[in-house]
Amino acid sequence: MTRSLRYCALAALVTLGTFSLTVSAALPEFREIVKEASPAVVKIIVEQRAADPGKAHPDMEQIPDYLRRFFDFPGTPQSPMPRTGTGSGFIVSKDGFIVTNNHVVDGADSVLVRMIDRREFEAEVVGTDPRSDLALLRIEASGLPALRLGTSDELEVGEWVLAIGSPFGLDFTVSQGIVSAKGRSLPTERGENYVPFIQTDVAINPGNSGGPLLNLDGEVVGVNSQIFTRSGGSNGLSFSIPASVVDNVITQLRENGRVTRGWLGVSIQDVDKNLADSFGLDRPRGALVAQVSPDSPAEKAGLKEGDVIITFDGKDIPTSSDLPHVVGLIAPGSKVPVELVRERKRKTLRVEVGGLDSEDSYSLARSTDESEAGGRIGVIVGPVPEEDLEQYGINGGVAVRQVAPGSAAAEAGIRPGDIITLVDNTPTKTVEAFERAEKKLQSGSSVPMRLIRRGSPLFIGLKLDD
Repeated sequence: MTRSLRYCALAALVTLGTFSLTVSAALPEFREIVKEASPAVVKIIVEQRAADPGKAHPDMEQIPDYLRRFFDFPGTPQSPMPRTGTGSGFIVSKDGFIVTNNHVVDGADSVLVRMIDRREFEAEVVGTDPRSDLALLRIEASGLPALRLGTSDELEVGEWVLAIGSPFGLDFTVSQGIVSAKGRSLPTERGENYVPFIQTDVAINPGNSGGPLLNLDGEVVGVNSQIFTRSGGSNGLSFSIPASVVDNVITQLRENGRVTRGWLGVSIQDVDKNLADSFGLDRPRGALVAQVSPDSPAEKAGLKEGDVIITFDGKDIPTSSDLPHVVGLIAPGSKVPVELVRERKRKTLRVEVGGLDSEDSYSLARSTDESEAGGRIGVIVGPVPEEDLEQYGINGGVAVRQVAPGSAAAEAGIRPGDIITLVDNTPTKTVEAFERAEKKLQSGSSVPMRLIRRGSPLFIGLKLDD
């Protein structure tokens, strides 16, 4: 079945004054896709036993008599009622493997799968991956209809897509729209960012979670996962996990029951215009390395703070949020090239990617001297207080005491309390080292400066007056 067969022609005659314009447009035909895909889409019903309210109360025998009245609850305790929830999923193999969201089955005591022909199966949770919000289930059945995963990398903005699921419990509902954007970064509550979400305007509502996002070839290009809403319903901003991530995760869950990801061992930040100028880049791009963890794959490969990673494993890194997306899909132990900019020169290193569960700790250099000079940058610096060294786990840099209004430092956003550890690729382990680095700065130049702000590493671009 080719795409041309799934379109119907629409002709319109538009009259503007004495001019006539014939407009031809092609609209997609979804009926065949829905007929073929719907049998492999399932509704997922989960049940979670409610906690016994009696167990949540303190042991009354352990509470003094004069306090017990505060813990007495009137009435006869009611039997706890189980909580139920619904979501969607889809079959990926004829022998009963099913993909859904982790948040659909998280904490469930039982999982029931209902097919479009009303057959129901108890499902086993094979494995879950909270970082990608994916889960793999299995039911005891064979000869089942299954959907095939497409290649989300070839998906284009503006392309037609459709979703099938059970929004608000309305089974096997179909909605359609277009791809609005790709590679959306939506960090989790833990600050993790391993999924380059597909954004669409497909109507997605509670209950659609875990259902397939299909292209016009009937292939799954994503798993519907999140919506942006203020009302609880669809606002035309829905986000799906790309098929490339889905394929990687479910393969690992099926084979190993768990998921491991590539890990580099760096803290990164975006590159703005000032930083791009200071690092000699033609435009803002790449991931700026703000911190390298000891004994990490990055350190072993020779990566340094101040490096700007512009490609990783041959893939462009337009922004810092793109780096975790690329690294996370690489199998630990793989050796890949990293192209970076260091001291305004391009350099290529090879790094052996580690596993995500590796330790992530760091330390910096320590300063012992102090100074009271404003200097060309416009800051007064001093030694880092001992309690800050202990609190932040660092052992170097100079502490910013004051920032002169209107100075280069003020324009760059430097604040009192920041700890400066690097000026224009020169480490500032002591105040004297900071002063020497400051004197070497050329008027009118843009230079990078590395800070520790409340324990977090940060690069800024410093623009000096002419």
